[in-house]
Amino acid sequence: MADTTPTAPRRQLAEIWSDGLGRAGIRSIQTLAVGALVWAVVWILLRVPLVVIPVLIAAILACAIAPLVGWLHAHGWPRALAVLTSFVAILAVFGGVITAIVFLVRAQAHELADRFTAGFEQLHAFLNNGPVRISDEQITQARDSIQHFFTSGGIGAEALTGARTAGEIATSLILMAVILFFFLKDGRQILEFLLGFMPPAQRDTARLSAERSTVVLGGYVRGTVLIAAADAVIVCTGLLILRVPLALPLAVFVFIGGFIPILGATLAGLLAVGVALISNGPVTALIVLIVVLAANQIEHHLLQPFLMGKVLSIHGLAIILALASGTVLAGIIGALLAVPVTATAWTVIKTWTGRDQPGEAASAGGEGPA
Repeated sequence: MADTTPTAPRRQLAEIWSDGLGRAGIRSIQTLAVGALVWAVVWILLRVPLVVIPVLIAAILACAIAPLVGWLHAHGWPRALAVLTSFVAILAVFGGVITAIVFLVRAQAHELADRFTAGFEQLHAFLNNGPVRISDEQITQARDSIQHFFTSGGIGAEALTGARTAGEIATSLILMAVILFFFLKDGRQILEFLLGFMPPAQRDTARLSAERSTVVLGGYVRGTVLIAAADAVIVCTGLLILRVPLALPLAVFVFIGGFIPILGATLAGLLAVGVALISNGPVTALIVLIVVLAANQIEHHLLQPFLMGKVLSIHGLAIILALASGTVLAGIIGALLAVPVTATAWTVIKTWTGRDQPGEAASAGGEGPA
């Protein structure tokens, strides 16, 4: 009797957890524990955005630039020189684009100001005499409200915050450049160092996940650059034909917006529509809107399937949800990083669960930041 008494409660407890409801309860507890761990990791990462964001951007850029470094190294360049050349080339491109935007805006500032004055008068006349008439009193009240908002104490108090934000951006850019250089130079050593913390039985799978993620990220960045460039060329051509001022700077904004899938290039194109409305009138603005929508359709139905169909195998709904989540968590930076991070996570999940075919990563091409 002394032996059977303790085993009866154990047997009853085992029976409780062995049926369908018990197994569901165990899985629920495990899911909650994993969810709590993920939430804690995300919470910690969001506390140090000045470190996390430069690391993520540098890793994405390293995956895109690594094939150029590998090509130069394979053609007899010393690896350090190949890394330095690729690194300087990227910095020169970004610096040249920013400098060109500044000079173009300054060169066309007077013309834009004159057109803005004329366009504002046309808009004022339309509001007074259009289908929905708005009186001068209502326009004045709206203008005063806007002026009060921008001259209020709250906006003045944000000046220091703006200066601090500018300093944080500059610091993040410098840190990102340094991290990018070391990722390109010592990426393979860094990966092997991190894999050393994992159990030996799981290192091969983790290494394969990293290699496939590198292929996906590199292909995503290169495909996005080509798609964004195509959108920018289409919009820029339309603006130049219609003689809309600031055509090249607006095209650059469309190019930058192209890095936010689905919505980015279209929203940036609406800025061009606004400039066309103010400077050239509603007819030109309508034509620019048609050009922007046409570029959007070409992107979604032709360029994206051709350039990124095999690399970014994620449903459009998942992309929209990832964009929404990234925007809520980290604003515009979150929107920019949401899709590549989601694509990487999905690649890792497929690799660890064995859903990828054995030769898929190799057939995709590319080279990691070794």
